[in-house]
Amino acid sequence: MTLLASRPELVPGTLDMLVLRILQWGPQHGYAIGKSIRAQSADVLQVEAGSLYPALQRLAKKRWVTAKWGQTDANQRAKFYTLTAEGKKQLGREESRWAELVTAIARVMKPETE
Repeated sequence: MTLLASRPELVPGTLDMLVLRILQWGPQHGYAIGKSIRAQSADVLQVEAGSLYPALQRLAKKRWVTAKWGQTDANQRAKFYTLTAEGKKQLGREESRWAELVTAIARVMKPETE
C-alpha cells in the first residue's frame, strides 16, 4: 500500500481489514477493490497490485473470501471476490482491535490532564 505525501506506514494487517470492509458491500474484482479504497480514503491510500493481490490470496487461503471468475462492466474477464460468513466475523474482530488501537494511541498522543 502506498501512502501519499510521505505519510507513515500503515499498521500491519490494515490492508486485510480494508479489503474485508470493501467486500462487505458485495463482490468486487481486484482493481475495483483498490479503486474503492482509494476513493473512500480521499486519495490518501493507494493500493498497489503488488500488495493487493497477495492480500486477496491470503484472505482466500484463510477462507475469509471466495474467488470466482466473471465479467467486469467493461466486459473483461476478472476474478471477483466475495466476503464469506467467516470473513464477516473476522471483519468484526478486526474492527474491534482497530478501535482499541486508535483509542490507545489517542490516549498517548493527547493524555487527559488531571
